[in-house]
Amino acid sequence: MSIRPRYRRVSALQRQFFNREGLLSAYDEELRGICERPRLLNVVGVGGIGKSRLLQELRNRTPEGYRTARLDLQLPTLRQQEDALAVLRTEFGAQGVKFDRFDIAYAVLWQRVHPQLQMNRKNTPFAEESEVLSKILDDAMGLPVFGTAAGLVRLTGRAVANRQRRQRIEADATLQELDSLSNADLGHAVVYLFAEDMRQSFEEKPYVLYVDAYEALVPTPLPGGRSYASDAWVRDLIGQLHGGLTVLASREALRWSVYDKDWDAVIRKAWVGGLPMSARLDLLAQAGITEIPRQRTIAEASAGVPFYLHLAVDTHLQNPAHGEDPATSEEIVQRFLQHVAPDEIRILELLSAARTFDLEVLRVLGRHFDLPANLLTWESLTAYSFAYPLAQDGWYRLHQLMVAALQRHLSPAVKRHVHAVLREHWEGLAERMETGAHGAGVARSSPWREAVYHGLQAQDIAPEQILGHADRAIGMSSRQAVDGMVKDLRDHLAAGAEDAAADASALHAVRDAADCLEAESRLELGDAAAAIALTPVLDVPVRSVVSARLALAGANARRIAGESSLAARIFEQVWEGHEGGARTSAGLCVADIRMWQGDFEGAFALAEEVHAICSPQERALQGDLKRLMHLGHRFLMDFGRAADLLAQAEEDYRAVDAVIGLANIRTNRAELWAFTDPGAAVVEAGAALEVQRDLGAQHEIGKAYTAMGIAQIRLGQLERAELSFRNANAALDRAGYRSGRARADMFRAFLLLKRGEREATRQLLLHAAREFETCQVYPSLILAIHRAAELVGLDDPALTALADRARPAVRPLGAAEALERRTEDVLSMFIEVAP
Repeated sequence: MSIRPRYRRVSALQRQFFNREGLLSAYDEELRGICERPRLLNVVGVGGIGKSRLLQELRNRTPEGYRTARLDLQLPTLRQQEDALAVLRTEFGAQGVKFDRFDIAYAVLWQRVHPQLQMNRKNTPFAEESEVLSKILDDAMGLPVFGTAAGLVRLTGRAVANRQRRQRIEADATLQELDSLSNADLGHAVVYLFAEDMRQSFEEKPYVLYVDAYEALVPTPLPGGRSYASDAWVRDLIGQLHGGLTVLASREALRWSVYDKDWDAVIRKAWVGGLPMSARLDLLAQAGITEIPRQRTIAEASAGVPFYLHLAVDTHLQNPAHGEDPATSEEIVQRFLQHVAPDEIRILELLSAARTFDLEVLRVLGRHFDLPANLLTWESLTAYSFAYPLAQDGWYRLHQLMVAALQRHLSPAVKRHVHAVLREHWEGLAERMETGAHGAGVARSSPWREAVYHGLQAQDIAPEQILGHADRAIGMSSRQAVDGMVKDLRDHLAAGAEDAAADASALHAVRDAADCLEAESRLELGDAAAAIALTPVLDVPVRSVVSARLALAGANARRIAGESSLAARIFEQVWEGHEGGARTSAGLCVADIRMWQGDFEGAFALAEEVHAICSPQERALQGDLKRLMHLGHRFLMDFGRAADLLAQAEEDYRAVDAVIGLANIRTNRAELWAFTDPGAAVVEAGAALEVQRDLGAQHEIGKAYTAMGIAQIRLGQLERAELSFRNANAALDRAGYRSGRARADMFRAFLLLKRGEREATRQLLLHAAREFETCQVYPSLILAIHRAAELVGLDDPALTALADRARPAVRPLGAAEALERRTEDVLSMFIEVAP
């Protein structure tokens, strides 16, 4: 068998590929029509039709009198508003656009998110590119600059020599309001000022923004065209880009009019069809198919879809002595398969079951089915145009149209057998990678996802095994792989719903596994509301591991939302009624909620009991138990013992590389150091925020900001502390974490007290104590709030009543009087006793 060189698109095709007169005419008309309102040209076409290359060609043909920039949403980082705006600001800024107001607003937003950092040339975004920010920092001559809008605008007066520019900044009403805006509204203001600076630039030159791969931002719109608001910032931005043209490529036509009918007057749709006939004929000629009648027949049969044209070329390269030419796209596929060696066809059919494959996958299938799988076969197979190389070196996937054609040749029994073989392969690879033998080019946790996928297709994987694979994927440092498993499970359920022969009980078990994994994932992100929605029924048997974990996830979500009694009842139910692998987790949850409800003595005793029954494989859970006791000692103000337990928990997490546990250690360390070493706490909270943002854990982000704010109060950095608490509140509210928000409010009250706002302090302390009581947690903190109010002369009858109700619930280790002395020592860090 000869080795075929991979056929590549030729330059002539690239020249003619864009010879689509209607679309080009529409683009030219939109360019000429740029005016003082937004304009959007929506380029629509199926995947693989060439929209990305078309955008580049449109950009290349744009006259020199226009500024242009490109936003590629295939890059995950550019799907976030702040990162996307930063890229656009840099690209347009390099072409002469002045972003004075946007740069100031972005710096204010950056300072909000990083209140622990100083503004300087090293830290501040655009410090080098921005004329206004660079001059402000230069004029400061090394003195600290704190990024409030009022302060930056004031400094602009000295830094900007141009009178007109300076007046425009100083008179801007939006800049004047930034400091009073919430984080969400500040984000909207940043977008608005970017658009305003772009509109100002229109007086010099019009501009064009190219947005590629919209479907990466909104992969599955809701019925009616809505999209879970994941694209809201894009709509917000484009809707304000007056004086420019946006060209947005998507697989389906935009339906933004479901949000606002005014979009109908802004959006112009242009469909990208198959290759024009001239490009099809040129491609075939360049590949050596020169007979005019044959060119015409193949070109018409392909319908202009590149996949079929390239497959026809592959057929020609395989067998230049052709017979009758194909008349349809299906015939193109079948004609190709007729000219491939039987063994090669069989191995391709088997590979069609794999979503991705490398040489080792080929060898596994070859050995099992007694087919050739040597390097010669590998190079032959991967030379075909329908074998697409992936970003990982040595990995490929088959074109979806070829997969569909190949799988029609496999019986259901053979398909299941192939999937079972692939499941075993991926599980073996994952186990080898767990020991450090990483597969080249494979994400460390993706093998477990592939094993679950093939297990579902083979119909030989139990729900408990799915959860076990998910746990091991998390142990390999990726929640993303588990989210991918959930998607695969949902897809499997959707396919089963359309199959009348599907086993209803098996589908129900898979649905429980999917709900469990998704609820646990939502909890780690701090999204209690979503976890509650996934667990509407709680009074169910908990005999299986899946049902027990699903119940625990639902209970934890309700604990975060403030329903502590209901959560405690469910935790106890699982602890008492489940005998399987989730029992130790249930014991942890029972001990946890006992501690939050003030029973430290009972919580620690149960934690020790659960620790004793943990298996050697539950090292991460042992770390959770020690971290729980660390938190208990911290709330009992015994910081020395708390530090020892935190170090022990970290040792357990490091032994098994428990990424989430180690991330939470950083948050807890910042919380501890806020009381023992506030300077170090600010630094550690900043490090915790970096880690928790990567994980997306909103409740942990809120706790880290709270720790930072507490430390900054102690350091006398009241302005920074105010920003930290504002960020904490925003994250905790997003998480629905009521008691966490109340704890942040308790310490923010001490900030208000230092500012002399005594009535506001009293009201906020009372509010925090009431929230603790409503959530049925932290009775010891209610007592601390009451004592603080007494010490500063802000006692309130309602606070006294709250303290009286809380006191019986507190069961500390040791004497209550010792806890009271430690509490007063801690309060003295924040308040001065009234005379």
